[in-house]
Amino acid sequence: MEKQKMSASQKRLLFGAIFLMATSAIGPAFLTQTTVFTEKHLASFAFAILISIIIDIGAQLNIWRVLTVTGKRGQDIANEVFKGLGSFIAILIVMGGLAFNIGNVAGAGLGFNALFGVDVKLGAVITAILAILIFSSKSGAKVMDVITQILGVLMLLTVAFVMFKTQPPYGEAVTKMVLPDNPAALIMPIITIVGGTVGGYITFAGAHRLIDDGMVGQKNLPFVSRAANMGIITTGVMRFFLFLAVLGVVATGVHLNPENPPASAFQFALGDIGPRIFGLVLLAAALTSVIGAAYTSASFLKGFHPTFSKYNNIVIIIFIVFSTIVFVTIGKPVKLLILAGAFNGLILPITLSAILVASRKKSIVGDYKHPTWLLILGIVAVLATIGAGFFSIQALIDLWNS
Repeated sequence: MEKQKMSASQKRLLFGAIFLMATSAIGPAFLTQTTVFTEKHLASFAFAILISIIIDIGAQLNIWRVLTVTGKRGQDIANEVFKGLGSFIAILIVMGGLAFNIGNVAGAGLGFNALFGVDVKLGAVITAILAILIFSSKSGAKVMDVITQILGVLMLLTVAFVMFKTQPPYGEAVTKMVLPDNPAALIMPIITIVGGTVGGYITFAGAHRLIDDGMVGQKNLPFVSRAANMGIITTGVMRFFLFLAVLGVVATGVHLNPENPPASAFQFALGDIGPRIFGLVLLAAALTSVIGAAYTSASFLKGFHPTFSKYNNIVIIIFIVFSTIVFVTIGKPVKLLILAGAFNGLILPITLSAILVASRKKSIVGDYKHPTWLLILGIVAVLATIGAGFFSIQALIDLWNS
């Protein structure tokens, strides 16, 4: 596959899978977490980003390779490892994806508000309409691929511009990437951003997209591995760009507004137009996350009944409509988002463990030989994400006591 020249459809699928995964990860929470951790840990946060990328690759490569080599979705493989496990995971992912999608819709509404001054709830409704139009099209998957690529590149270029504008201390960032001031203090940020990059539904987004388009079997593994790595690298590049952009601001001694740290950083960097530029990035991040969350969550329902496969686009549209109605009628559901964060932290170690077990079962993968080094990297990712689970449980306790 790598030696052959890819066709136009293969290139579209490759970049579609890459950006579906990457833009699913780059949502409102991604922007806020990266900004907050950068302000707190300064240049040393580069170390956390680097370690998280290594762990993310370990998780994603294992999941994407095993899923596509078998041609089965995550919940189906988990059910073969342990009966009922896949159904349990599917329920968790759909619930978590729904909760996160409410936050994504809210983020898009805030983006519209920052850009055009429209009411946040009206912006959320406009976002839902745009997403529904994509999936109402007969070529919904192709349109989704194009939209996520365009908006993904737009986010990268915009944040890169802000990064160059703030002139961050690049040399210090490179040094602290390997020699951070306090490595122990970076454990929580590492676990948090790993969960936000490959937790819950996110790590399955691109793999399920490839399966839906028939990119399965051992012959396609080079293509799949390339897509998986590029998806994580794209997300990592975006996080490094945002980190450096914010670092250039806070390194001067500026204190960001805790109410909206990313918008505050953009304002300090670009002046009065800063919040509008941030609104553009937030809108792009939120809209693509709405698309990714809806598409991937709906793909987990396919194993329950053939109807979900037959009417997949309708299921996606219902998912989006419900998320929007909840936000518009109730407002931003803070506790629901905390609960969703807990799901993200708890789901990945369960799912990834099931995939690692499946990679050693001939009844599931046939004559495919899963690389030992990849298995070890996957185990490291499981251990890291178990840590995320503990933090998620603490979040639930805090929620219960609030």
